Amino acid sequence: MIDVLPQKAAARRPRAHARMAAALLGIIATSDAATSGVMAAPGDNVGVARQLGSRVGPIIGSALACRDIARPRIQAIIEKFQMVIREAASSEADRDELTRLLDRYVAEGRGLVTGGRLDCRGADRQLGELEQSLATPTQARSNLPVVTIGPSSAQAATAPAQILPPAGAVRGITQSDMKFGMVIPYGGPVKESGRLLKIGVEAAFNRTNEAGGINGRVLKLVTADDGYDPARTLDAMKQLHEKEQVFGFICNFGSATAAVAIPYALERRALFFAPYTGANVVRHDPPDRYVFNYRPSYAEETDAIVRYLVKLRKLQPRQIVVFAQNDAFGDAGFAGVAKAFRALGANDNAIARVNYPRNTVDVDDAINQLKLLKTPVRAVVMLATTRAAAKFIEKAHDVFPGAIFANISAVGGSALASELMLLGPRYADGVIVTQTVPGVSGYSSLVLEYKNALAKYFPGEPADYTSLEGYISASVLIEGLKRAGPSFDTEQLVDTLETMRNVDLGLGAQLGFERAEHQASHKIWGTALNDSGAYQPIELE
Repeated sequence: MIDVLPQKAAARRPRAHARMAAALLGIIATSDAATSGVMAAPGDNVGVARQLGSRVGPIIGSALACRDIARPRIQAIIEKFQMVIREAASSEADRDELTRLLDRYVAEGRGLVTGGRLDCRGADRQLGELEQSLATPTQARSNLPVVTIGPSSAQAATAPAQILPPAGAVRGITQSDMKFGMVIPYGGPVKESGRLLKIGVEAAFNRTNEAGGINGRVLKLVTADDGYDPARTLDAMKQLHEKEQVFGFICNFGSATAAVAIPYALERRALFFAPYTGANVVRHDPPDRYVFNYRPSYAEETDAIVRYLVKLRKLQPRQIVVFAQNDAFGDAGFAGVAKAFRALGANDNAIARVNYPRNTVDVDDAINQLKLLKTPVRAVVMLATTRAAAKFIEKAHDVFPGAIFANISAVGGSALASELMLLGPRYADGVIVTQTVPGVSGYSSLVLEYKNALAKYFPGEPADYTSLEGYISASVLIEGLKRAGPSFDTEQLVDTLETMRNVDLGLGAQLGFERAEHQASHKIWGTALNDSGAYQPIELE
């Protein structure tokens, strides 16, 4: 239900408001068919109230989408319609139905403005006409403005007029909001990455909500904690899907956790959008219908690193080793290294790989194994989380002097820089991190938009590569939701996403999906830390 004025407050108004409600019903009842459409049967007050809602609701919604229209004017109309509902409906079921209908039409009205089909000047004019109409005597014929609800502008040329499905018909979507779930770690060695990812998504949601939402609906994010532990992921997914009733999932964190979450989502035909992983578990061929990725794969990132080390830094493949988390995350990155070796004509069977246990910072065994190698270690491709990567660099820095430490984006660029600077500038200087988003110090339109959103909704929170990825991922989803129009379910949204090609959000790379391609971006940016802990761009090819 729209929340401009609580119903309890309206209920305490004097009985004179009941007379106002009756007068309103009289105004509509005396309207001619050409003005009001098909009329309800005589004495059918519920039917008359439905017609009133179909005409008043869009005007309320379009006014609510305009900041410059005074809220007391809108509240006065809402109060009167609440009295209409109480006067017209003799049962709780009828009152609920009329309330849902009002919400439906209010959401449609918001969509007229946010979708660009009605400007705020027109919304203000309609509201004024409604106020004037309600001020006329009951015996007068109504000049209540008529609002036609149609499809989104993208569909207007081909689709007939439509209305939203009844509230509750689509899981996670009401007339006023859309709810998405996100499984992240609240604690442990990667909790900061989870926190930053959440901030990025919320910043994009907040920015959209302030502009009127998606066709009048507010975006909501609900999170659950799995501690980056696959044994806990299923319970977290159930909590969001079954208890919170989310529409779908966005930016779930982790590779091994995704291996548990995706089968659950697929069985329930729930959207699994932009998981924070580049592992193959979210990249099947052909793609899983409900799984969509924003980021490039770990294999693509490690392939770019190997090519950079060999072609630009002039290293021999045998001088490159791999330090990896011992799970699907590490396996996916290693597969990219092996692919790059093969492409360069090198023997991928000769790649030295050392592991560390997932969700730990236990790197000593990996260091000891590398010490036994006969070939000097000149570069390490690192497939590790933040603290494990920092610990490895600390211990390996003097053991392998001059070695290049090259990380993929999942390490969490800003968090890694902070960890290394605590150890000392020499540990940070020259460390490479590939990124799946443009530099946070850059001036692309999307980065500036992201920074403004951070400053507004999370003041004091510094720009960060992880939160920027969350922001971009949410922005891609928001674009899909807008294109899906005011009425959709998961199947229709998936169909819409699969037609999104050449989307320009202002990040310097085109994004898009196709039926056989559920990965929006293949662009990888190169960065390297200096001795002050700042990332500088580097050319990877």
